[in-house]
Amino acid sequence: MSGELFITATPIGNLADISLRAIDVLKSVDYIACEDTRVTKKLLDKYSISAKVFDCHKFNEKEKSVKIISLINEGKSVALVSDAGTPCISDPGSILINELLKNNIKITSIPGACAVITFLTLLPRTNEEFAFIGFMPREKSRQNLIFNKYKYTNCVFYESPKRLIGTLENILHEFGEDKKVSVGRELTKIFEEVKTDKVSQLLNYYRNNPLKGEIVVMIWAQETVNIDDDNLTEKINALKEEGYSPKDISKIISKLYGINKNKIYKLALN
Repeated sequence: MSGELFITATPIGNLADISLRAIDVLKSVDYIACEDTRVTKKLLDKYSISAKVFDCHKFNEKEKSVKIISLINEGKSVALVSDAGTPCISDPGSILINELLKNNIKITSIPGACAVITFLTLLPRTNEEFAFIGFMPREKSRQNLIFNKYKYTNCVFYESPKRLIGTLENILHEFGEDKKVSVGRELTKIFEEVKTDKVSQLLNYYRNNPLKGEIVVMIWAQETVNIDDDNLTEKINALKEEGYSPKDISKIISKLYGINKNKIYKLALN
């Protein structure tokens, strides 16, 4: 008989934030694959879980996928956990899942804590739309591409404590000192903190209050301006008189007002 893989969410900080179902699964499986056995052992000890544990992280995931498939084909059940939160969300697991699906192996997801969702519930957002990009790239050029792509969408990402200042400085450089940003750290832990302010104010704060722990950041979307077609046509014509091409006009007005470039381009052609 074939076994099964359970993608099992674990706490992001407070060890009490785990579901009864997740505890039952971890107690019932034959093996637990985890990023760091030392980290996972703290959780297992708290709940008296004695399943066999082995590591499965981003550096050996391909190799350990072969082992997990072999165990499951032998009828063994395996739980996949990350150091914190939900596996496969900015954590190892995608390679393993792909291999299991190719081998028609049953996968069950046990939902639970996720830092992104926890963070978003603490912010006074007026709409549900957001873009999650995982960990922010280190290179400023790649960061700028992301900033531009999600200028009109709340952009959420993970960041390292050592790199947060540099990223905030780049946000200030690209958007100006008044850009609204939220930063969350140590979520669900004793020293949990979520701050929302102008990027310039956050820079001053974190330069004087060094960070530790996991960090989630949101760059608030630039507000779009409501503009009717008559006003839009006036602006297009004004730019035409200055010698701008339809392509340039679509770029300028889209950047200023958050309007779809294709719509502007079509109007400019006419």
